[in-house]
Amino acid sequence: MPVEKKVKIILERALRALDDAPSPGPRLVDDAARLWGRARKFVDMGLVGTSGVQLDALELACYSVQLPLRGGKNTVRGKLGRTPLRDRAEQAAELLVGLVGDQADESLLDRTTRVLHEVPHRQPILDEAKLLADAINLEDFGVVGLFVQSIEIARGGDGVLQVSDGIDKREQYGYWDARLKDGFHFEPVRKIARQRLEHVRQVAKLLKKELDEDTP
Repeated sequence: MPVEKKVKIILERALRALDDAPSPGPRLVDDAARLWGRARKFVDMGLVGTSGVQLDALELACYSVQLPLRGGKNTVRGKLGRTPLRDRAEQAAELLVGLVGDQADESLLDRTTRVLHEVPHRQPILDEAKLLADAINLEDFGVVGLFVQSIEIARGGDGVLQVSDGIDKREQYGYWDARLKDGFHFEPVRKIARQRLEHVRQVAKLLKKELDEDTP
């Protein structure tokens, strides 16, 4: 069952109203739809039994988890401008209840907040939380993830040099190996992440080459 239209409209309106943007924009709505599409693809891949997955809660969680990324003075951000997943999930649950608590079905809201709270756990109980966690973690990998990271870095006032430096540091400190080992609950998703990582490494080489050429 899809999320009720009125609830989705409220969330999309909230996602378009970025706190630090001069006018409403589609970025977070597009990202939410893309995250939901990715999670739904995982379901279609048979990673979990469909009888145990509440799709409307998973879809609602995919949209809600974008809410903390709107910006604002109360947003908690970590290294490279990223909001830590635990903080992001907790904020998302609070914002969801505040936005649609009197509009959404109570059982759906309860299930969705449970999903959000379980997402950062090493071993979530709910299948929806495992699927959402893998969908979010996959965002770090690949060219799309690099663009998302670049947007966040730019919003913090940094630029291309800092993007390149961040890529180098992740390689030096074994960030990718650690994420591949511990960041996924399903091996097929881990395989996709490995493939996307190779794309990022190719782009990183080209980026570093051009920056070196431009350095006096």
